[in-house]
Amino acid sequence: MFFSGENPHPNPLPQAGEGGRQVTTRSTCPYCGVGCGVLIDSVGSQITAVRGDPQHPANFGKLCTKGQTLHLTATPALAQQTRLLQPMQRLQRGAPAQPMNWDAALDLATERFASVIAEHGPDAVGFYISGQLLTEDYYVFNKLAKGLIGTNNIDTNSRLCMSSAVAGYKLTLGADAPPTCYDDVNHAQCLFFVGSNAAFAHPVLFRRIEEARQNNPAMKVIVADPRRTDTAGFADLYLPLQPGSDVMLFHGLLHIMLWEGWVDPAYIAAHTTGFDALKALVRDCTPERVAQVCGLKKEDLFTAAQWFAQSPATLSLYCQGLNQSSSGTAKNATLINLHLATGQIGKPGAGPFSLTGQPNAMGGREVGGLSNLLSAHRDLANPQHRAEVAALWGVPSVPETPGKSAVEMFQAAADGEIKALWIACTNPAQSMPDQNTVRRALQRAEFVVVQEAYASAATCGYADLLLPATTWGEKDGTVTNSERRISRVRPAVPAPGQARHDWAIVVDVAQRLQARLRPGQPTLFPYLDAESIWNEHRESTRGRDLDITGLDYAMLQQQGPQQWPLKASEMQGKARLYEDGIFPTPDGKARFAALPYVPLAEPRESRYPFSLTTGRLRDQWHGMTRTGTLGRLFGHVAEPAVQLHPQDMERRGLKDGDLVHVTSKRGSILVPAQASAEVGLSQAFIAMHWGAEYLSGLSSAGEPLAGVNALTTSAYCPTSKQPELKHAAVKVLKAELPWTLLAVGWLPETKALAAREGLRALMAQFPFAACVPFSNGVPLAEAPGRERHGVLFRAAAHDAPEVDVVERIEALLGLATPDALRYADKRLGQRRTARLVRQGESTRLEAFVLAGDTRAEVWIKPLLQDELPAAAYGRLLLMPGAKAPVAIAAKGRQVCTCFNVGEDAIRAELKTCGGDGAQRLARLQAGLKCGTNCGSCVPELKRLVRETAPAPQAV
Repeated sequence: MFFSGENPHPNPLPQAGEGGRQVTTRSTCPYCGVGCGVLIDSVGSQITAVRGDPQHPANFGKLCTKGQTLHLTATPALAQQTRLLQPMQRLQRGAPAQPMNWDAALDLATERFASVIAEHGPDAVGFYISGQLLTEDYYVFNKLAKGLIGTNNIDTNSRLCMSSAVAGYKLTLGADAPPTCYDDVNHAQCLFFVGSNAAFAHPVLFRRIEEARQNNPAMKVIVADPRRTDTAGFADLYLPLQPGSDVMLFHGLLHIMLWEGWVDPAYIAAHTTGFDALKALVRDCTPERVAQVCGLKKEDLFTAAQWFAQSPATLSLYCQGLNQSSSGTAKNATLINLHLATGQIGKPGAGPFSLTGQPNAMGGREVGGLSNLLSAHRDLANPQHRAEVAALWGVPSVPETPGKSAVEMFQAAADGEIKALWIACTNPAQSMPDQNTVRRALQRAEFVVVQEAYASAATCGYADLLLPATTWGEKDGTVTNSERRISRVRPAVPAPGQARHDWAIVVDVAQRLQARLRPGQPTLFPYLDAESIWNEHRESTRGRDLDITGLDYAMLQQQGPQQWPLKASEMQGKARLYEDGIFPTPDGKARFAALPYVPLAEPRESRYPFSLTTGRLRDQWHGMTRTGTLGRLFGHVAEPAVQLHPQDMERRGLKDGDLVHVTSKRGSILVPAQASAEVGLSQAFIAMHWGAEYLSGLSSAGEPLAGVNALTTSAYCPTSKQPELKHAAVKVLKAELPWTLLAVGWLPETKALAAREGLRALMAQFPFAACVPFSNGVPLAEAPGRERHGVLFRAAAHDAPEVDVVERIEALLGLATPDALRYADKRLGQRRTARLVRQGESTRLEAFVLAGDTRAEVWIKPLLQDELPAAAYGRLLLMPGAKAPVAIAAKGRQVCTCFNVGEDAIRAELKTCGGDGAQRLARLQAGLKCGTNCGSCVPELKRLVRETAPAPQAV
């Protein structure tokens, strides 16, 4: 069995290499909160390969598509095109940034922050940081703001993903500590997924779950989600609840459990308080009412309640569907109520397990990286906690005024209250809700520092000062994953250019700023390396619920990743919490949360009749600053789209590919429509990743719009202050943009991203434009040697633009050459350009532009993307409306990224595969190899097995 028990960690591998010798470095993946271990192969300053670490207890050697391709995001060609390699200053907003040296950059940051603090006070500055920073980075940022400057205006993008989980755990269990571990999936008899598409968001953990179920066929799986995701396809019971109705569902399940006698009175009496108030609250949440509010069948509610309550061990797995809500704290807490009421906690296979979104959201919570927290899970509102931190840091006091949360911080900057912003390792110009407000904040702030590894992030365009930071493969420190496991992040290669570690940049500015604000005092920032920071953080945890005083870098080096708590007297951390039924509350008892159901902040209504939800794509990460550099990761979902139920498409006269206006109260964007049976009636879905870097357009006033978050609301949970990114009320109207353009071309790796940046600058010329990379999808084992890099640019408008705009697009795709074939009809606004090249014995299409009439896309695009022989097509490439003399069909949507296997090939193969579902899947994998490497496509393969019947046998 692949996922077996804990393995002893071997002696550490050697570190970053020298000369031409290949060296392997043990580190951690920078993507989701699963926290997979990786082995990085490097030669000199170049990362050459990455593999899963078979000894890491989070993944035992497995990686998803994103992790498998990490080394491809670190090639020298990509680094030269995407990385921020030296400090840059923008002397005037909108002007190009100019290079400067580090001393001048640090002095500038110090001077501008010091002057704002002197003139307007410490609360006139704000820090917005990231769950992708390391714990050591997080710690010094927190100390700079709260300890030196004296402001609590420091928040993190973890506010957008995990703050409701924090609030829910603290409200009920007494501390922000997931009480479970990954091994619990091997002991659970019932899994309850809610608000989590783990098949896409946490693929390696989902592989572990699939294996656990295979080994335990009696396991029951419930999935509650408005969309029929690949995770829902795994369910024995699927609950397609209405968006935002989770609290009513949980109250209704508890109502049934009480009625049927399925609660655990002994556990409730011995280990909890507040149950009577909760019982009174759920009395009115009858099955009839819950079924109506949630849009579910009553019999399914009874089945879910019985499986949850009567299973020997029930494990809940949840993520952004609960957290990103104006009722986020209530959703988390009322789910935990079910575990407390049934005693499903503190034992193997049971408990409420919040799946962390980012690689170090947990580490940020540990050091107090939110505006309402202090180090080691201390509360800012607690005077004793403030005094403890002040004593540890050697400062007179820590400010008691609550800081601004993420949404509040950008609103304050937009209102002129916050004058200076320091943004690190996050891209709020893509990821924050209500982008109009965010961009107004970035424009109005007097001074904006962006500390970033990638120059291509949209937020970089608003920076007065850009500071180049290290990233994966270069950084040194620690991260904590979803199961409270601390892992080392180690550098495999030196930092490129002038990039510096995030913690080192902060320390350099903090030392300068202290000399201005507190001259003559001993430095608060004496750190020489990441370990010295970590040791101070460790001391801050002494006696706290996350006590790690028994852990140090040496133990992590010798014994591998460790879970907290791990006290000085202990040899290893705790896999599960609350096994003794004692909770970190004043009386040692957990607290039931009697919180009422509150409807969505913005329910759909007649003017905005669709519920828009957002979520992840399988092969992309956040704003795609890293994953978006790889064309192969766009094979599964190639371009932005809004998914609608087929009946909603039919009622509105829409077909796949039609452009539609998707409009909320805050903005409107143009995207192609796509029919999807995964989406419920009157619902719409757009992936969270599509920002201004890939999708753009113009408002009616001619102002640029900013991707999906031009639509989302900044309404937030009053307790956690996490915004309701998961839902907005929208209307969907067909767009009339008769002039269309499609430009596609292969480019050398050294030029592909530069071409995309050039095309991105032209997106504002069109009401609708999208620009994405693609590749020929060669198997990973053969990349990068045979991988080709392409760029696709799609646009639409009412009328043809100026000719020079199309000519600039052609030039960026290498079509401004004498050998390019051309056709133009100025009167009709049509233009066609194509370039053929000789490759060995064959002639291939290298690039083309269809402007004004793109009907021939159906055969010209696959001719290029599938690298088919093109010599026979000649002038047909230039004839509007021409059909190919030989039928050309695309390979179909890519399902398996590792082996470039498309849906059409899979369905064709399945028609030849007989037997039961498991046998047909095995034969499919043997024939096409799909799903045999990283396994990320296995849930979709299983769905295709269910949907595709074998061909009838001849009689």
